[in-house]
Amino acid sequence: MALFLFLILVAIVLGLIGVVAQGMFYLLVIGVVVLVADLILGGLRWSRRSGRHTVR
Repeated sequence: MALFLFLILVAIVLGLIGVVAQGMFYLLVIGVVVLVADLILGGLRWSRRSGRHTVR
């Protein structure tokens, strides 16, 4: 969970720097890619956890 939150924080910071700093659009793109990858990994972890419940 800590890694998930850290990657979201990194993506937000890179996005803000990419928007504010002139000529640093690539940081915004990197921030968006990190955010999307983090959301995909978080979704995969969440779906794996919910699939482990077995009825006895």
